[in-house]
Amino acid sequence: MPLSMAKTGEPNVILRVGGKEETRKFLENLGFVTGGTVTVISEINGNLIVNVKDSRVAIGRDMANKIMV
Repeated sequence: MPLSMAKTGEPNVILRVGGKEETRKFLENLGFVTGGTVTVISEINGNLIVNVKDSRVAIGRDMANKIMV
C-alpha cells in the first residue's frame, strides 16, 4: 500500500520507491530507501509528516503515493 494510506504512529518498512528517476533520487536523499523504516507522525489535508532515519520530513500526498510500504 502507498505511504499515504499508512496508519499514524505505526512503523512501516519501505518496500519500493516509484516514480521518475529524478523523483526516486530525491526521495533517497531524504532517507526513503528500500528496506528502511518510516513512521507517519501526522497528516494534515493529505500532506504527511513522517519520521525517517531519525529525522522528521514533510511530504505531499503525491510523493507519499510513490512510496510503497
